[in-house]
Amino acid sequence: MRRHVVPRLPEWKLSGTIIDANQIGRVIPPHSADVEAGRLRLFARATGETRPEYLDDDAARAAGHRALPAPPTFLLCLDLEVPDPFAWISEMGVDVARVLHGGERFRYFAPVYAGDRLTFSSRIADILQKKTSRKAFVVKETDVTNQHGVKVAEMRATIVVREP
Repeated sequence: MRRHVVPRLPEWKLSGTIIDANQIGRVIPPHSADVEAGRLRLFARATGETRPEYLDDDAARAAGHRALPAPPTFLLCLDLEVPDPFAWISEMGVDVARVLHGGERFRYFAPVYAGDRLTFSSRIADILQKKTSRKAFVVKETDVTNQHGVKVAEMRATIVVREP
């Protein structure tokens, strides 16, 4: 009889060597950005979106939208619309040259449309380091609300910080 061997999961601990774990919970100053129809169209085209409701106002309304909807992942562009979008990394004492993109995750609660004004409120949710690794994983969570105070999305970004 062949026995199935379950691989061991890596052991994780809070980082204390590459990034101070006291950064967990740190709030990043919120910022707001306007959702503009022209930028939505440009983003849709740049990402290969071909559905007419993302490119044409009339098609958007015919599809039941009040205006052009924001294509998936567009919110990341607006989150980066601050004078120094990576200041939060530098403020943790990390050299941005040691940072790799680890991933993005989006969870939507309500549509985002041209004409909306969104507010991005972020915090450092976690810092993890594999015991045998020379890198740390930093998780930033962002709540996105519209001009009516309605939470429209949650974003979760992971960056990988290589040890110097």
